[in-house]
Amino acid sequence: MPKRVRTGLTRSDILDRYIERVKQMLVKFQPFLSRKRGGVSLEEFDEAAEELIGQVFGAASNEAEAYVYAKTGESALLPEEAQESGTHNVERESLHQRRQVLESCLADLEMRRRVHVSREGKQGLKAMVEHYMSRDVRSIHQAASIKEAGRLLLKYKVGSLMVDDGSRYIGIVTDSDLSRKAVAKGLDPNNTTVMTCMSKAVTTIEEDEPVSEAMALMKKLGIRHLPVTADGTIIGVLSVADLLRALTE
Repeated sequence: MPKRVRTGLTRSDILDRYIERVKQMLVKFQPFLSRKRGGVSLEEFDEAAEELIGQVFGAASNEAEAYVYAKTGESALLPEEAQESGTHNVERESLHQRRQVLESCLADLEMRRRVHVSREGKQGLKAMVEHYMSRDVRSIHQAASIKEAGRLLLKYKVGSLMVDDGSRYIGIVTDSDLSRKAVAKGLDPNNTTVMTCMSKAVTTIEEDEPVSEAMALMKKLGIRHLPVTADGTIIGVLSVADLLRALTE
């Protein structure tokens, strides 16, 4: 067994270093989006990004898996007319998905840092969930295809959809669900229903709860989208991106 060496770094120090490294990766990635010539090739960048994500979250983590899917793109979930006419640039969308994964990793680390600080007895967030949640609740019927779900996610630029049975919400489906439960398994996007991929156990949080409570809950359950309720009725959704905005402010 290799000898363990104490570095003298606290958990806060380690999180700060990871946060800085992910920020640097996002800066290095910008030239690919602006189509400027960068210092490394996209293949070299992908290799470095996957290595960093593996170090921070683990090689078999959801984050590592999400980056792999971002590289290959999710063209199978795009509308056929968009694929055939070329109106949707799959390669461009794949670049945006890479950035979204890195931004999501950064938000996760920022969240962990803030929760850790709070646990150390320092001042936590006082802002309420209602101040940062999205009040646009997008939904899809349980019998709709996962291709339709992918189309709506792109159309509304959201990461999740509530699933309904025509009268009430019965689950939630996210972009990660489509990647891991549909694309990864090679399911037919035209004939596979949303019900196949959705999460049936919907965890919610009340709008008047503090953001720090939402952060802790999302971290504990390993989720990135948290429906928000008012007296038990879903009125919005809080995402990791919303938490990042809360941290920034």
